[in-house]
Amino acid sequence: MQSFTIAVPETTLDDLRQRLANTRWPDDGAGWEYGTALPYMKDLVDYWEHRYDWRRHEAYLNRFAQFRTEVNGVGIHFIHERGRGPEPTPLLLLHGWPDSFYRYHRVIPMLTDPARFGGDPDLSFDVIVPSIPGQGFSDRKPMTTDDTADLFAGLMTEELGYGKFVAAGGDAGTLIAQSLAGRHADALIGIHLTDVGYPDQTTDFSTLTEPEIAFANYIQQWWMNEGAFNMVQSTKPQSLAYGLADSPAGLAAWIMSFMASGTTGEELETRFTRDELLTNITIYWVTRTIGSSVRRYYLDAHAASGPWQRTPVPAAVAHPPRDAPLPREWAERRVNLEHFTKLPSGGHFAAWEEPELYAKDVWEFVGELRNS
Repeated sequence: MQSFTIAVPETTLDDLRQRLANTRWPDDGAGWEYGTALPYMKDLVDYWEHRYDWRRHEAYLNRFAQFRTEVNGVGIHFIHERGRGPEPTPLLLLHGWPDSFYRYHRVIPMLTDPARFGGDPDLSFDVIVPSIPGQGFSDRKPMTTDDTADLFAGLMTEELGYGKFVAAGGDAGTLIAQSLAGRHADALIGIHLTDVGYPDQTTDFSTLTEPEIAFANYIQQWWMNEGAFNMVQSTKPQSLAYGLADSPAGLAAWIMSFMASGTTGEELETRFTRDELLTNITIYWVTRTIGSSVRRYYLDAHAASGPWQRTPVPAAVAHPPRDAPLPREWAERRVNLEHFTKLPSGGHFAAWEEPELYAKDVWEFVGELRNS
């Protein structure tokens, strides 16, 4: 295991600026209903080229304790911030796509040092935030959800020496946490999720309650309107990767289309700063991981899978209102639900959007586990 410092070569940043300056724009000025809107993208690219300062954000990220290690021959990058309390609980935070380990940058200080934020110092955490293989500063090696779960179990127990830990995540991080619960239950204290998966072709719809049926209908409509990325990345990821790896504007437009799902980039910037959005996108660019990140969808879509198995690992679900309208019954169907919260605000990237609310829910869940 070695300490790690992000240090992007200046030639990489010069090349990025040159490519941004030479962007070839489509001639259709359609609005967000067609995807990422052209006027927004022109403004974003201009800002990225002339005003965004990667070095400032790189220095900020390097304030976190970062490391690289190998587990089963795969290089993993991760943040490992120690808790300030008397007995910190190990907490593995799992990101998804198209975000990155950066998803958790706001919430890490709250979880490691809760006393600074009005929390109980006895509920501090050792926070571990890995980059999923194929993303960020981990190896550019896409892996299935189950293989990733096995890798992270090895990171936590063998490399870092934790006997038991809490796993938390959203989006793909939810799937990895659920896989950990199924494959490595003896290493888990509990799992904390912001979504729990969706009704699909394996669901017995005759057993669903009315709220679950409404949820299923919502998801079906969402996939029709917003799910093109999943179909492409699950079937032809390599064809997509050529353009995204070659054009930073194309990369940004693809990522922003999903980040702003159901809304607009302008509205999204009321919840995230433009610099935050570009830092996440720039991580994909400077690591050249967009191709490997989308290929993971193909691997999961073609992996052998059996029927869904609900595990006995204690679970919490914190549902943000801007995400799909998740009913408690569905959460209970999917996990051993011991804690369910309807957050008052936030969306799909809840830990990033509402770090105070997210940290509070994690504190409450782990506190309940300790007292049970």
